[in-house]
Amino acid sequence: MPATTPRPNLIFILADDLGYADLGCTGARDAHNRAIDVSPRLDRMAAQGLRFTRGYSNSAVCSPTRFALITGRYQYRLRGAAEEPLAGAHGDKVLGLPPEHPTLPSLLRDAGYATALVGKWHLGYPSHFGPRKSGYQEFWGFHAGGTDYFSHTDSRGNHDLWDNETEIHRDGYLTDLLSARAAEFIERQSADQPFLLSLHYSAPHWPWVTREDAAESQRIGTSIKHLDGGSLATYQTMVTQMDDGIGQVLDALERRGLADNTLVVFTSDNGGERFSNNWPFVGGKMDLLEGGIRVPLLARWPARIAADGVSDQPNMTMDWTATFLDAAGVAAQADHPLDGQSLLPLFDDPSAPAPARDLFWRMKHRAQRALVRGPWKYLRMDGAEYLFDVVADPRERANLAAREPGRLAELRSAWEALDASLPAIPDEARVSLVFGPGEIPQATF
Repeated sequence: MPATTPRPNLIFILADDLGYADLGCTGARDAHNRAIDVSPRLDRMAAQGLRFTRGYSNSAVCSPTRFALITGRYQYRLRGAAEEPLAGAHGDKVLGLPPEHPTLPSLLRDAGYATALVGKWHLGYPSHFGPRKSGYQEFWGFHAGGTDYFSHTDSRGNHDLWDNETEIHRDGYLTDLLSARAAEFIERQSADQPFLLSLHYSAPHWPWVTREDAAESQRIGTSIKHLDGGSLATYQTMVTQMDDGIGQVLDALERRGLADNTLVVFTSDNGGERFSNNWPFVGGKMDLLEGGIRVPLLARWPARIAADGVSDQPNMTMDWTATFLDAAGVAAQADHPLDGQSLLPLFDDPSAPAPARDLFWRMKHRAQRALVRGPWKYLRMDGAEYLFDVVADPRERANLAAREPGRLAELRSAWEALDASLPAIPDEARVSLVFGPGEIPQATF
């Protein structure tokens, strides 16, 4: 980028539990297997920029991915990310993002960016943790992992909507409130100061209600896992209503004349859940199968990214931290080096050769391990080992472990070496399943 080009504005939009094929541009289908126009604004954003076919989340559950995103490092380096998927509880002094840890917003704030989080935090509760302790100058949203869209309460009945450190009460559907606040943030930014806006939706996370479903919200009360409700049509409407809000944000950029030099990224924190479409992958949230970690991923930056681009280079959530810092010309702190790698070279050439690297995952749930190297994936789950070529076999149906014992051993050794370089998962770390005994299970291998 020429030295005379102003530093770009940066917007990271994170959906919650969105499946790989839940957008029109990634293959959304209705109950009769017909292609549907569920996300027109995101589809247009994909056409205007770059779509990644091998975008991976840092985890198959929520808060660990968010630890990786905000730090640019493997989440395993922090104690709070060992919890699956909960990040702390009210009053917990351990399970959260330490305020002293450098973050994407703190590094950009110190470099002169205005920084704001609108939406979900899920990295520990006040008073020990919070967005404004970790680099965001503004926060408008909620702390918990899930909240009702109308009452704005979590599964324990705690009201959870905040403007900075002040609890607020607002009427309205949460997705719409977050979209409006994000657009308002853009409208009041100074033209001579770049900004970072993190827009972290709760949609389409349970409970499954649209803006027309206030009565259903009242019926379920604090039972927001919504085990007795929801439908494919409701879920897809939630995606469409989130898409509407993202359109408001993109329109605000246009009105302010900021669209050309703003990098906007959209993705999900992990694979989809009960009503989502993870096709062609198997598995879902809580699994290190592709359906649990392969996510939709779009990037638009008209000043830098040509339209209609597609990249099949494997990447992880934490790479976007490195990318944003690289785009802004901001270095990481030397004592907290990034694990993520900048994707800026792909903006100029989506087919650029991928640097040699391994992508690494581990989860206490089902004793899962995974490592991706190019087309190859090593997976261990419930004590069984698998080797897949996920380019030729994206559904992970042909286990090549016996045919390729040398490659299996090589990738296993690479996983073990990476694992040894990271802090171990503490024995006392909780494994909190999405569903309990007698409830609807996740899709499994």
